[in-house]
Amino acid sequence: MTQPYVRWRFPFGVVAVLSLLAGCSTTPPTRFYALEAVAAPQSMQAARDGRPGTTVAVRTVALPAAVDRPQFVVRASDARLNLDEFNRWAGPLRDEIARVVAGNLAAELGTPVVTVSTALPSASDLVVLLDVQRFDAKSGEGVEVDVVWIVRRALDEPQGRSGRSVVREPAGGAGYEALVAAYNRALARASRDIAAAVRAY
Repeated sequence: MTQPYVRWRFPFGVVAVLSLLAGCSTTPPTRFYALEAVAAPQSMQAARDGRPGTTVAVRTVALPAAVDRPQFVVRASDARLNLDEFNRWAGPLRDEIARVVAGNLAAELGTPVVTVSTALPSASDLVVLLDVQRFDAKSGEGVEVDVVWIVRRALDEPQGRSGRSVVREPAGGAGYEALVAAYNRALARASRDIAAAVRAY
């Protein structure tokens, strides 16, 4: 016996809801951000003060656990942080910071060889240790970077010269790219303080 042909008709509202759910299932693209050294090369006199041939190794020894993660972290209030799964750092943040400080120091000092190290190197003349106390961003406002740093002679000097750089930079625009640019400027200012300590040697 032939079954009767049944034609289903969905109410318009059901079709609209299904279409909306299908659109919501689309995952937004993940964006990756990298910090950049932005210190301007110094004059020839500054380069001479940097003592050509001096080698410097930079290492980030500490970073707040709240921001030591792949996701971009934005402070919503004094007590609340927002983690953005779809906006991330291109590499480990502590490595990014060390790399940028090394690039800034190379520009500030002129000719010394500045490298990034994951351990305490004995081959370099000077070692820069970075203890990052704060690395905060507020969307639409700006960033705050608080770095305690030590400059010392490789491994044979227990104390060295230490200092602290607390830098606040306005975002100058909306979005994550503006915050990354503010971080770049803040690290450049902190690197300037570190470069002065390196020159003292």
